[in-house]
Amino acid sequence: MAGKIEFYKCAKCGEIIEKDYAAGCDCTPVCCGEPMVKLEAQTADPDENKHVPYIEKVDGGVLVKVGKSAAHPMEPDHYIVFIEICADGILMRKYLKPGDKPEAFFKTDAKKVIAWELCNKHGIWTYQ
Repeated sequence: MAGKIEFYKCAKCGEIIEKDYAAGCDCTPVCCGEPMVKLEAQTADPDENKHVPYIEKVDGGVLVKVGKSAAHPMEPDHYIVFIEICADGILMRKYLKPGDKPEAFFKTDAKKVIAWELCNKHGIWTYQ
């Protein structure tokens, strides 16, 4: 089904894939000879959890930060891999690396914005 984004992780090697168009197929991706595990986006209060992306409307677009009261760590063994938004049906993504700030600016005037982030240790998180 178009428009429904799903993430899967290999239990053996840790590879993560994003499936954004199924064309009517409900099949589960396979890696290392085994079906991958579907990741469910976790949610929480952005004031209480450093993994929750939160969206700030700023001049010219939106700023998505991961960790509202305390920024998410960006260390070599624990960091945000990417921040992604769906802005009125348009996907935008920024990749991050250790040492970067856990935030991303997206130029958009969208009315509806949904944000996701991938933590290399703790999976997918979302906030709307």
